[in-house]
Amino acid sequence: MAFEIRKIREDFPTLARQVRPGVPLVYLDSTATSHKPEAVLAAMDGYYRHSNANIHRGVHTLAEEATALYEQAREGIARFINAPAARQVIYTRNTTESINLVAYTWARANLKSGDVVIATEMEHHSNLVPWHMLAAERGVRLEFIPVTGDGLLDLEAYQKLLQLGPKLVTFTHMSNVLGTINPAREIIRLAHEAGAVTLVDGAQSVPHFPVDVQDLDVDFMAFSAHKMVGPTGIGVLYGKQALLEAMPPFLGGGDMIKTVHLHSFTPNTIPYKFEAGTPAIAEAVGFGAACEYLSGVGMDAIAAYEHAITEYALERLEEIPGLRLFGPSADKKGGVAAFTLDGIHPHDVAQILDQDGVAVRAGHHCAQPLHEKFSIPATSRASFYLYSTTEEVDRLVEGIYKVKKYFA
Repeated sequence: MAFEIRKIREDFPTLARQVRPGVPLVYLDSTATSHKPEAVLAAMDGYYRHSNANIHRGVHTLAEEATALYEQAREGIARFINAPAARQVIYTRNTTESINLVAYTWARANLKSGDVVIATEMEHHSNLVPWHMLAAERGVRLEFIPVTGDGLLDLEAYQKLLQLGPKLVTFTHMSNVLGTINPAREIIRLAHEAGAVTLVDGAQSVPHFPVDVQDLDVDFMAFSAHKMVGPTGIGVLYGKQALLEAMPPFLGGGDMIKTVHLHSFTPNTIPYKFEAGTPAIAEAVGFGAACEYLSGVGMDAIAAYEHAITEYALERLEEIPGLRLFGPSADKKGGVAAFTLDGIHPHDVAQILDQDGVAVRAGHHCAQPLHEKFSIPATSRASFYLYSTTEEVDRLVEGIYKVKKYFA
């Protein structure tokens, strides 16, 4: 493998725990949230122990230290995705809030009744519900790129949809259920040729392989820290500078203003225009540390390692009678294996696996329309990250055989 997996695992304290006496944890739910390395925990602890203060408002030593840490993290995140400037990185609570920020600011300022928004059938609810709300409010027309039987986007259908003259094309870079890695650069290029603005849900891509927003030429990209070895409660919206500067503020309050009078206010410059109130300072520090940690390991190395784990996992799972995998082959997907077992509900699968310490997710994974597409109510989902091992895949397979025996 491209890096020392044992050394990597030593960086993550939670991976060493036992869920019950004699039952070690096998964590295969990183698509939902990842674990945190010591470097991230230490960075957040160091902020609270030594530099805890509010930012941008004070001139005392702690306030200046806290502000520096907060902005240094922003600069690190910008480097991580190759943003042209740190001011194009907006702190939010998560990917969901980042998408909603675009929906409530850019979209409501630019879309009217009859305008077309194109999404896909594999979207997370976070990239569906904001557009449903906008459609109900403004009469915006929603169209969807179909998903093929093997879990890929139908790009021929997409090109036909582009003839409708959409104002926005929004899609997930990598499906949280199918694992499909969509051809983002091509989708964006075609959208721009049709005159559309693009928004990419990068929640599952940015943590797992190199993402360069300038190379993609994406207009907006949203992602979260907690899926990329960082803390919960903080995410990012990247946007092209001209778009961000033209957008109205999202929330009103402190720090997002330049001046305030009884009957008027002037908004701050970007990124602060979109960051009202005291932010998640420690979480921002942890986010910066997470980017530094992943960069230290190497995103190319992480992607290669995860591909090897995923390939192995799919081979092992395909051996199990009655198990149906969803999504494309390993060469077209990231570290996700969603599956069903004949005659056994996914929740039962997950609950019995947990008895052996194997943590997987069961349900519709906030992608209910995609499950409806495949005529199933739910799937079990195992997901992998830089700290996953082939031994853990073997434990998963052993556990599934126990599930089958239990229901035989």
